[in-house]
Amino acid sequence: MTLGDVVQIIDGLDKAGVKVWVDGGWCIDALVGRELREHTDLDIAISRQDEKALQDWLVAQGYTERPSPDKSAWNYVVGDDKGRIIDIHVFEFDSDGKHIYGTEYPRESLVGRSTLGGIEINCIPPEWMFRFKTGYSPAEKDIIDVRALADKYGYEIPATHRMGRI
Repeated sequence: MTLGDVVQIIDGLDKAGVKVWVDGGWCIDALVGRELREHTDLDIAISRQDEKALQDWLVAQGYTERPSPDKSAWNYVVGDDKGRIIDIHVFEFDSDGKHIYGTEYPRESLVGRSTLGGIEINCIPPEWMFRFKTGYSPAEKDIIDVRALADKYGYEIPATHRMGRI
């Protein structure tokens, strides 16, 4: 997945009126202002109310569902014939802002804005990305991401994520 691919996807969704939040590695890149590493996919979060519009857009663009070890009704992966992969995380809140379905994003974690490839995007704010990325045993890519967030925003890296500092 290239930056150009991400920009094309996000721009296409925006033009189709589909609101998404960039999550994962591309979110980190947007927050720190540079591409840190190669990415195999684009992680996005979407409200359940917009999921049908997202699926319609994906079908029109040639995306089909792909196998995923953690597949559920609210977390699934799609890909196209160009090898672009999108990891979709669906959420829903009730009228009081309480999480009632899907990926458990706290409401406050869906308020970020940044720039990626010259376009404005919705994303997970830095403090939430840092919490999310330090909440599980890290792979090498997570250590890269956590260090970049810590360097940019002054966060203290937990001992579990200091190993293999690059």
